[in-house]
Amino acid sequence: YWSIKTQMAGPQGVPFTANLTHLSARKLGKMDLADEEAAGKGVAAIEASTFNVKKIERKNTKRHPPPPFTTSTLQQEASKKLRFGTRRTMQIAQRLYEGIQLNGEVVGLITYMRTDGVQIAGEAISSIRGLIGRDYGESYVPEVARAYKSKAKNAQEAHEAVRPTDVNRSPAEVSPYLDDEQQRLYELIWKRAVASQMESAVIDQIVVNFTSSDAQVSLRAIGSVVSFDGFLRLYKEDHDDREKQSDTDQLSPGMDRILPPLNENELIECLKITPEQHFTQPPPRFSEASLVKTLEELGIGRPSTYASIISVLQDRNYVRLESRRFEPEDRGRVVTAFLENFFTQYVAYEFTADLEEKLDDISGGRIDRKALLHDFWIAFSGAIDETKDLRISEVLDRLDESLGPHFFRDTGNGEDPRKCPGCDHGRLNLKIGKFGAFIGCSNYPDCRLTRPLEVSNSSDLGND
Repeated sequence: YWSIKTQMAGPQGVPFTANLTHLSARKLGKMDLADEEAAGKGVAAIEASTFNVKKIERKNTKRHPPPPFTTSTLQQEASKKLRFGTRRTMQIAQRLYEGIQLNGEVVGLITYMRTDGVQIAGEAISSIRGLIGRDYGESYVPEVARAYKSKAKNAQEAHEAVRPTDVNRSPAEVSPYLDDEQQRLYELIWKRAVASQMESAVIDQIVVNFTSSDAQVSLRAIGSVVSFDGFLRLYKEDHDDREKQSDTDQLSPGMDRILPPLNENELIECLKITPEQHFTQPPPRFSEASLVKTLEELGIGRPSTYASIISVLQDRNYVRLESRRFEPEDRGRVVTAFLENFFTQYVAYEFTADLEEKLDDISGGRIDRKALLHDFWIAFSGAIDETKDLRISEVLDRLDESLGPHFFRDTGNGEDPRKCPGCDHGRLNLKIGKFGAFIGCSNYPDCRLTRPLEVSNSSDLGND
């Protein structure tokens, strides 16, 4: 699909950017300029038009600071800002929690780092507010201390948020006693905790609509300026490409998009028209940060288990990290296909979350643990009974059906991707041997062609 961007100039000659929003007096959807021909018509319509300022909208918005860190958000931000893996983040945090030698005394620098709570103790809030007023000015201190509540599914909030044990130990002060990774993580935790009690940022946004003289073509320009930086003076969250951002989310001091002074009905000159081609993209693969966020949203796991879940996925070669994104390994595909086909309810997203809730009910005395174990075992043993008598061939047939489109991809050349290149009339299927799964010919033992269980081209095929 296509979009059209224009460079405009007002009476003072200062250039700015506007985007095409209406064509033939109709509002354009994201995909409405579907090809180059449609984009060309849009360019021609703009070239044939003169524009004036139709309407100017001014909005004053506030951005509030994020809450202090939980285990999940600490792992996410450490991944995005510091490039730390979840396991490494927890190892460093553990060291900061256990204590560092400061002037001959072992001092714990942060509170407990396995928590889903966002609340902070009252005395810590008072210390933070005092520091903000002293170091940044009273205008950065809200009238009322901020209170946060966790939005995470199944949050227990047994511990307070991850914060410095003493906010007056600034990152600069403790830096000589820490190695580089410890210093960077402590600074991240310190800044987040302090920023969580700072005043909101105030952002002035201006939206200007331009219309052609015949009202058939409309353009829009958006400009923003941070009129009061508030917590942004100290801290700004990073975003993963899975996270949608609004215009104001992307703003920070020094990165404002400012429009020149404009008045309604003023004539605007179009300096340049740029049609741009775009392609729809699949959702990006998970990073460690976005995977932890999704686990938390789905209620899978606890603060103490996020890092171990991710470690197990890699240690068992179910996935690999490539350019900081998880790529599925074929072993992982086979295991997933097996579980989804024969143990469907136990790999459903809601299963773990529901079980977590029931465990919470046990700890709260609302249900009996033996009753839960009994109910679980009756259903689980039934699922086992349904699969224990299956023949290997039945399992392979089911997996072959599920994974066939992945391992045997149609290249569009008209040839059967399952046709065995060894004997020219056998069919390639998933098979099981003493060393695990592999791809082999249906004419075995007459045809002994085999292939590792991975996606590869025909030149990689060979006889064993």
